[in-house]
Formats: sequence, C-alpha cells, structure tokens
Amino acid sequence: MKITAIRPFLKQLALTTPYTIAYETCTDATLVFLEIELQNGMIGLGSASPSEEVVGENPHQTLLHLQSDFLQQFVGRDIRHFQQLIFETCQHFPNLPGTQAAVDIALHDAFGQFLGVSVADFYGRKMPDLPTSVTIGIMNVAETLESARNYHALGFRALKVKTGLQVEEDIERVLRLHELYKGKMTLRVDANQGYHLQDLRRFIATTAHIGLELIEQPLPAGKEQELLILEKSQRSILVADESLHGPEAALTLCQAPSPFGIFNIKLMKCGGIMSAFEIANIARNAGISLFWGCNDESIVSITAALHAAYACPNTRYLDLDGSFDLVEDLVEGGFMVKDGMMQISSEPGLGLRRNSR
Repeated sequence: MKITAIRPFLKQLALTTPYTIAYETCTDATLVFLEIELQNGMIGLGSASPSEEVVGENPHQTLLHLQSDFLQQFVGRDIRHFQQLIFETCQHFPNLPGTQAAVDIALHDAFGQFLGVSVADFYGRKMPDLPTSVTIGIMNVAETLESARNYHALGFRALKVKTGLQVEEDIERVLRLHELYKGKMTLRVDANQGYHLQDLRRFIATTAHIGLELIEQPLPAGKEQELLILEKSQRSILVADESLHGPEAALTLCQAPSPFGIFNIKLMKCGGIMSAFEIANIARNAGISLFWGCNDESIVSITAALHAAYACPNTRYLDLDGSFDLVEDLVEGGFMVKDGMMQISSEPGLGLRRNSR
C-alpha cells in the first residue's frame, strides 16, 4: 500500500490553566501535526511538541523539516516499509527528535490502520492498565492543596509536584500533601534540574519518612556524577529526564554505579517509538525501570507513548497528562482515563478520530 500524500501543519493551542516549572511559565502549547495518507484513503497522524530548552529544536523548526523535499519523497513508498522510512528520517535529521517523532508516530498509526491492529498489539502488549500522575506546577502551599483536592475529586490517585525554586517551600508543600492524602494519593516530585546537591540532600533527608515514589531530574544535566555521593537506596528513586535523550545517553547512564534507578522516556526527547524501544531495552537489561513522560502534547503523541509504554515489560510509571489541559485538540479517542487509570483500545493504529468540533 503506497503513501499518496504527506501534510504537515502547525497549531497553537491554549492551556486551560497556566503553570510554572523551575525555568519557565507556560500559557499555551505550539504543536506540529503530520498527516500521512495511503492509497486506500487511510490517514496516519503524527504530532510533535519538542522543548527547545531540552533538545535544541522548537516546533517551528520541526514544521520546516516536515515541509522539506526529503519527506515528500516518501510519497509513492510502501507503508509496509515504515520502519525503513523511520530509519531514513533519523539518518537525514539526526539530533532532531521532534521531527523524528512526528514522522515515527504518523507512520506507526498509518501502518497499524493498514494492518488492522493497534500499535501495542503489533509489538505485543506486556503491561496492564497503569495509573497516570497529574502535575501540580510550582505554586504556594494553599494553591497546591487546592489543586490536589480538585485532582483527587476527579479520581486521580498519583500526583507529580513540580519543585526546584525554593527547597524549604518545596518541602512544606510535599509534607502537607502527605499529611492530607497519606494512603489516598501517591506523591512524585519533579525538580526540573532546579536543585544543587546540598538542596537535594536536604530535601531527601526531610521527606524520607513519607515514601515519595520518585524524584525526577533533581540536578542539572551534566551533574549526574554528583548524585553518586547518595546512598544506592536514595538513587533508586531518582529519575533521569533531561539527562536522558537517546540510546547513547541510556548506555552511559546504565554504567554501574548508576546515578538513576528510573529512566523517563519522552517521545519528544528521543525521537519516537522506535528510539524509545532502544532505550527501554537498554534499561531492561540494566535493571532500570521506565517512567513515561511528556510535554504539553496532543492526544496523538500521548497515545503513541502509551502504546509504547504498554509494549515494554519494564514500564512501571506513567506521567502522560500532557493533553489534559489543552483547551482543544485536533483529535479525540486514543485512550480513556477511568479513576486515573489509562486505557487504550484495540482499534487499528492509535485508535484516533479527527475532532468534529
């Protein structure tokens, strides 16, 4: 079945509520979409939302790459060779994970539709439904507790709290959440590279008794070796995020003693499903668990990450809430959330439907 058209475009989507992390305040999301149409009229959808601060590529640059003559030469190629097309894309656009991810996701969706199976079923589903955390940005204690109350009322049972500006206030926020929701909600923390080692040690020592599930990227990328001063049990709950882009970084971070016990895989960092599987296999052989994360993203790429996550046996954590706060989206379907649990269907490809609104 041949590819007959390739159509990229950009959409800027507002967020329902602006939020703050350690290095910026976000009010909207600029997303790139890619349609790959087949001879039979089926359309595979891809999407990208790369963070320039992390990967050095922004959505506007991604759009230019997707409009290139190189990508248009995929017209006339056979969708059954989708993995070869992904390989060629990565060779032509090295170190541009947003571009790679949009193509990778759209080709997976188109191929799954052509074959009549979901992406997760094509690779073999390994994991049951898992809960996703929902994210509370950096805000004062009262606002943090109010946000947690709202999420708890909606049925979510895992919170990820953004930290990294003021360690003492971070400690107070986390301790108050534990006091109110002990046994009711799991707590995770994401410092977004905001701590110095002294801050991190203070944070860990003061919150050790509350059983935080994980602490994401506490120190700036490049400072990983400083983490080795911590006990192995402390490092076991640390998550590599900005330190981990592709498979090469995964190999380095797996060398014993590892500074991290968990890897955060984001399709927007690594370049899509195929690259994510490379990282996942490296981590599995090193005994490292997987935490699947996201940026502010469309249902398209969130669903792709979810299918990939459920196809990996070392997946333990999901933080795939990136589409929840969009005022609108291009698609619907893909997944359902019930009591905080993320469920995918067995519909072909990614199971997406163009939004009729």
